[in-house]
Amino acid sequence: MFETLGVLRLAGDLARYAGDRQAQLARNVANADTPGYRARDLAPFAESLGAASAPAMRATRPQHIVSTGGFLDWQTVDAPDAVSPNGNTVSLEDQMLKSAEVRQSHDLALAVYGQALSILRTSIGGGR
Repeated sequence: MFETLGVLRLAGDLARYAGDRQAQLARNVANADTPGYRARDLAPFAESLGAASAPAMRATRPQHIVSTGGFLDWQTVDAPDAVSPNGNTVSLEDQMLKSAEVRQSHDLALAVYGQALSILRTSIGGGR
């Protein structure tokens, strides 16, 4: 059942994705008055998850670094919004809505992680 602990890895990746997306949204808000700044966002987590299902690389020499299966670099995309007169595309209202989505994703990831750990502890007889 828990041979690979994929649910824990998935929850951890979702939490890291939420943190990185929040950082990108914060950069957008920080540059809300910068002329010509184009708002950026991360590609949806589901798309990144699909890209991660490619075959894993293997080390053929001890010096090779083996991937842990986690996501290191998320793909950033333009977040098209209305362009202001100074060429800036950041909408503070849109950034606030996206921040609320990020918080929900992060809370979900932590809840799944916590429940999976609880089930694992119970299955090995440790309880809480």
